[in-house]
Amino acid sequence: MVMTAFREPLELQTFPIPELSDGEVLVRLAASGVCGSDLHIWQGHDPRIALPMIPGHEALGYVADFAGARSYFAGSPIAEGDLIVWDRGVTCGECYYCVQKKCPSLCPNRKVYGITRPCTEPPYLLGGYAEYMVLDPKTKLLKLPPDADPAVLVPATCSGATAAHAIATSGIVEGDTVVQIGVGSLGLFATGLAGGRRPASLIAFDVKPHCLEVARKFGATHTVNVLETTPEERRRMVLDLTDGRGADVVIDASGRPENILEGIALLGRCGTYSLPGIAVPAGEIPVRFYEDINLKNVRIQGVWVSDHVHLQTAIDLVLSGKYPFEELISHRVRLEEANEALEALARGEVLKAVIVPDGD
Repeated sequence: MVMTAFREPLELQTFPIPELSDGEVLVRLAASGVCGSDLHIWQGHDPRIALPMIPGHEALGYVADFAGARSYFAGSPIAEGDLIVWDRGVTCGECYYCVQKKCPSLCPNRKVYGITRPCTEPPYLLGGYAEYMVLDPKTKLLKLPPDADPAVLVPATCSGATAAHAIATSGIVEGDTVVQIGVGSLGLFATGLAGGRRPASLIAFDVKPHCLEVARKFGATHTVNVLETTPEERRRMVLDLTDGRGADVVIDASGRPENILEGIALLGRCGTYSLPGIAVPAGEIPVRFYEDINLKNVRIQGVWVSDHVHLQTAIDLVLSGKYPFEELISHRVRLEEANEALEALARGEVLKAVIVPDGD
């Protein structure tokens, strides 16, 4: 399914499967996620896009073919028929951020399947809204258990990995109070991962009762419907739970800039505000730096995408069976129904939609 213009229906097109170059891997896709970022891309909000392109940066599948020697990032060789997942970003491994800073997600040469790679020249098949994908030789691969449900695992490739990055940089320690703003797919992964650090309280904010219900199953100790409370009531609740101190960490997975000022005000001294939810330009936000930042030694922590270490963390969480990740999947659709999935996402009817190419 090809995006040829913003805000226009994706078009079903056919491409030849190219002859593989050394190190490339041909994958028969088993599941592809319809991410909130895909909606932003389709709406024209992401400045990285070059059309035409095959969307879909969340995907996993079976090794159909490969050229030359290829191995997983743990070291073992790949084999035809393996169920695999991969880091959606391909980095150079040679720049200052890859080598010196050990932060490959900030590599200026980073390319992303289904986002920055058009389908105008071979190998064409570089997005997840397809039956097959061709993976670059530098793509980091991870082998999955053959009996795993691909649809349940696919959100870990973006939402889960980004949430793992957020938790890794959040500074959460046992006994903290954590506020989770937004419990869609990204927020639920963050909730589950934060719970593993044994906070005293884990408070989930959202506007959808169903999402808040699922958040309880992922470890939230308190849930708050934003539509049924005022900012002052929410602030008072956090203060009451912390003996007047405020939250230690606020994780904002909402992607809504209007939530940021309220979220920062919920923080106590030495608090951290983590922002994994901002994935496209969101404009300017006026911040009271003296009152809300400096006086409290608050840290604003940007979270830009993820790398293969975070992907491994997210996959491991799903495979642990600790949380009902199957409840995230509200829609399973065929490849040719991708437009309907995007439209349902735009209407707010979807927790997580997954494209299953073979319709199972």
